[in-house]
Amino acid sequence: MKNTNTEKKMYLVMVGLPARGKSTIATRLKQNLLQDGIKVEIFNNGDLRRKIIKENSSYPEFYDPNNKAAYEQRERIARININNAMEYNGNVAILDATHASKKRRELVIDKLSDSPLLFLECINPDSEILEASILKKTKQSEFSELTKQEAIKSFKDRISYYEYIYSPFSEERNYISFDSLNNQILETRITDDIPYFEQIRDILVTDAIPNLFLVRHGESYDNIESRIGGDARLTEKGWQQAKQIGRHFQDIQIPYIFCSEKQRTLETAEPVQEKQQDKCSIISLQEFNEINAGICEGLTYSEIKGKLPEVYYTRMRDKYNYIYPRGEGYVTMGNRIDKGLKKALFLSGHSPNIMIIAHRATNRMILAHFLYRRIEDVPYIFVPQDRYYHIISTQQKKMFELKNFFK
Repeated sequence: MKNTNTEKKMYLVMVGLPARGKSTIATRLKQNLLQDGIKVEIFNNGDLRRKIIKENSSYPEFYDPNNKAAYEQRERIARININNAMEYNGNVAILDATHASKKRRELVIDKLSDSPLLFLECINPDSEILEASILKKTKQSEFSELTKQEAIKSFKDRISYYEYIYSPFSEERNYISFDSLNNQILETRITDDIPYFEQIRDILVTDAIPNLFLVRHGESYDNIESRIGGDARLTEKGWQQAKQIGRHFQDIQIPYIFCSEKQRTLETAEPVQEKQQDKCSIISLQEFNEINAGICEGLTYSEIKGKLPEVYYTRMRDKYNYIYPRGEGYVTMGNRIDKGLKKALFLSGHSPNIMIIAHRATNRMILAHFLYRRIEDVPYIFVPQDRYYHIISTQQKKMFELKNFFK
């Protein structure tokens, strides 16, 4: 059936191994294109599989290319989705599946010849993020009867079958190879006139953050004594602050809270998670740890001034570029903070709201990612414990506000 829509139509065909962010990218594209008045629909093979095949089809052998019966089922599902995309009377039909083999992509090209077609390959080069993404996948209901380790093994075995048949681009006329973690286009080939190509490309390379709530942990015992670094726990006041944060956000769905590995951020996150009624995951990332003060860890600034005056006065002259002996500085935190943000955005998928609970220096560097600041001013960005930053950063809207937990 040919497209009858009088406006331009195209097919966007996702390509990539499982757990590489294809569905997240597809959803991000849909949300942004819709806001531009472009009609978009996603046709996901996995969703269709779970709807058509009533028995559990999550076991890895279902994806074995030598399993003839399962192969025929998967082919049938693929053809149904291709036909659904063909019949869609909108502007952009997104086919969301692995499309790993050259044979499958040839089928797509053959069937969808009525409108321009663009392949979008998602690649994730980070093994740590891949492990976290696999763990997230195994929490789907189709793995509910398996233990955590069994589910992980099952999904990795599934990936192995796809790796066996995976074929890189060769003769495809239009494609983008995309690093889905770093929002970086690796390779592009465009032979035909692809509608909405500029919008699609711009969306891909833009960090999309519908709502980020950036929070500093509650008061810790080291805060009382003005000690830097360390791994102190929350004071009673800190626990009360954490509970107030939980109450403040109880009517806002927060599917993911990202924090550091330190006790004070994890403890601040717990009451927030509790108020979310088990619909919230806490994910600890080392990239969000506080600045490593090296030989000054656990000291107060007064103690540093008295015992290590050279450190104290040298740092005061250039706080951003100073690196603590055997530690780090603001200048060296940038890469890990950026990596942490990319991990958080990747793992949160298309969640409308995410929260980061971290430390003063860490949050300053996160804020500097979104705000223009001279580098010498970054170490002085205001990061209080009784307020939080609400950040929106999308193609359509940029917003930045400091809000109070007690209002």
